[in-house]
Amino acid sequence: MLRKLLLGLIILFSITGLAGAQSAAQPWWFTLELGKQHFRNGSYGDALIAFEDARRDRFDRFSRMEEDFIYLLSHPNVRQLEDALDFIEMYIEANYEVAAATALAELYHRVPRINLMNSGLRVLEELDRLKPYPEAEFWLGETYRAEGELSLALRQYERALQQRALLENPGFEVEILYRMVEVHRVQQNYQEMDRRAMEIIQGVDPYGNPRDVFWTRGAEQLRVAMARVLEVEGVNRFLTIYRHNNPLTEKAHRFLGFFYSATGRHLPASEHLMFAFLIQNTMLIDEAIRHQFDFAYSSLEDLMSFALRRPELLSFMEEVEYHRTIFNLAASLHATGRTIPALELWSFLAESDISGVWGAAARRSPNPYVERVIELP
Repeated sequence: MLRKLLLGLIILFSITGLAGAQSAAQPWWFTLELGKQHFRNGSYGDALIAFEDARRDRFDRFSRMEEDFIYLLSHPNVRQLEDALDFIEMYIEANYEVAAATALAELYHRVPRINLMNSGLRVLEELDRLKPYPEAEFWLGETYRAEGELSLALRQYERALQQRALLENPGFEVEILYRMVEVHRVQQNYQEMDRRAMEIIQGVDPYGNPRDVFWTRGAEQLRVAMARVLEVEGVNRFLTIYRHNNPLTEKAHRFLGFFYSATGRHLPASEHLMFAFLIQNTMLIDEAIRHQFDFAYSSLEDLMSFALRRPELLSFMEEVEYHRTIFNLAASLHATGRTIPALELWSFLAESDISGVWGAAARRSPNPYVERVIELP
């Protein structure tokens, strides 16, 4: 009890002193937020300076803590403790080693003590590991992208992705990947664009769970079975049987579906667009059930009747390019010989009052189609 009390007092004094120091020098996370404000105001030069300052400040802060702990470990009395962290802590308490206590306080805030395996050398390894600032790297990339420096932006996104283990919000990795997909698209680097989009779909979350269970290894037969239901039993039966509420990967499926359609690869296009279509409608159905507990899906027309009464759902449909997704899915299904669901989808678009240009395209004769607009080398 006494040992914990002493360590707590040292940490308290350390943090109090640190707060005084930071009144003159802002913490790195505050500098990052200032950079974001500059970015949103269009002051990209000021934003770059702030993001670079935030990155440097974090690196310097953990470097100083590393040096402070190295200095402690180099003391003859500490060397005799043979790297035992619990004994090192006792030495810190007994000798009021404020700098080393501050380093441990910061480290324990970010790394569970058990992960250090009671090792002072592990403390140094972790302090060194914590120096990078992936959020600053990402926002530097955002600023370069806004200024049209796409190669520089991509370099920063790559750095942020390499440092993903340090993200304050581990799920932000997906946002970084989406930015990389977009930059590769603009640069017409389609192979890398494809690879990164598939990384979104087939990757795992921070807890090791697959982002999309339908796209794990061994799920191929399930996807074939789903496509078979759509082909043989039609759209409404497909949406009655299957649900997939996964907004995280919907955009990647839709993006790849459009890309494959534009390059004339209709089989993979139909597979990804089928999932984009399923996710979009699952989210619409779930929202309908949330507002009307006895809602039961029966047809796309009935689902649209509900959506038309809710502006937020119409906004969602526009955001996910709902009607374009349906049109391209129908075209890819038709191109691969699955005419029944293709005609159902085109008929739905043609009769819809809100399908816009995609409804007009669906009414085109003799058959709607997607023009090949990208030629791959």
